[in-house]
Amino acid sequence: MLRALEETGIRPDLVVGTSIGALNGVFVAAEPGDAAIERLTGLWSNDSARSVFGAGVLARLWTLARSGTHLHSNEPLRRMLDELLPVRTFEELAVPFQCVAAGIETAMAHWFTEGPLIPAVLASSAAPGLLPPVPIGDRHYVDGGLVHSIPVGRAVMLGATTIYVLHVGRIERDLPPPRRPWEVGLVAFEIARRHRFFEEMASLPEDLTVHVLPAGARPQKAGVDLAQMRYRNATGIAAHIERAYEASLTYLKERA
Repeated sequence: MLRALEETGIRPDLVVGTSIGALNGVFVAAEPGDAAIERLTGLWSNDSARSVFGAGVLARLWTLARSGTHLHSNEPLRRMLDELLPVRTFEELAVPFQCVAAGIETAMAHWFTEGPLIPAVLASSAAPGLLPPVPIGDRHYVDGGLVHSIPVGRAVMLGATTIYVLHVGRIERDLPPPRRPWEVGLVAFEIARRHRFFEEMASLPEDLTVHVLPAGARPQKAGVDLAQMRYRNATGIAAHIERAYEASLTYLKERA
C-alpha cells in the first residue's frame, strides 16, 4: 500500500497507528517515501520480524510458566526497534506520529505523542497473551487494537481532511458465526476490534475524504478465519505484499 501511495505521489503529513500499525507507522514517520518502503519490505520479508515470535514450543511454555500471562518476551522486538529505527523520540520524526495503547489501570485508550518512541510502540503492539504488558511510569499498557483497531477518528480530531487507511485485510471479509468453542473468542474479539472503526466511518463529516485501501485479500473460505492464530507462519508474506500493492495501485489510479 505504501508503494502504491508513493508511486501516485501521495506522502503523509500525519501518521497514526495502533497495534502492528504502530510498528509500521513509526518507520513511515521516521523516513517517509522509498526509505520506509524498503525498510518495511525488508523487515517483513526476512527473519527480523519473524524472530520476534521465533521461540520454539518449549521456550514459549517456559515463558508462560514463568510469567503466567504471555508466551513471548518483548525483548526481541525491543532489540529490533533499537537496531532499525533511525530516531529515538517522537520529536525527531520527519512526520508527526501518534500511536495508541490500552491502559490497564484506567481501562481507557492512551495516546503517545511525545518522548521515547520504543516504549510507546512496544505498548501499542503488546498483543494480550502473546506479549507482556508494558510498564510506562506507574501504568501498564497492552495492545492498542483493543481500543482503536483503525483510528480514523484520531486523525480527524488532529485535523486530517484526506485520510488513507492501511490495514491488514480482515475488514474486507464478513465475519461468519462461530461453529466451534475456540472460534467463539476469536469472533468476539474481532467484533470488538471492528465495531469502533465502522461506527467512526458512519459518523464522519461529509467534507472528509477517506480512502480504505484494498489489501487484495484472497477469496474468503467458509468458516472463521484462523490466520491470526498462525501468527508465527510467515508463508506467503511476499505474495500478500504484492497483492496489496496491485490492488491499491489500481484503486488509486481509478480515483486520480
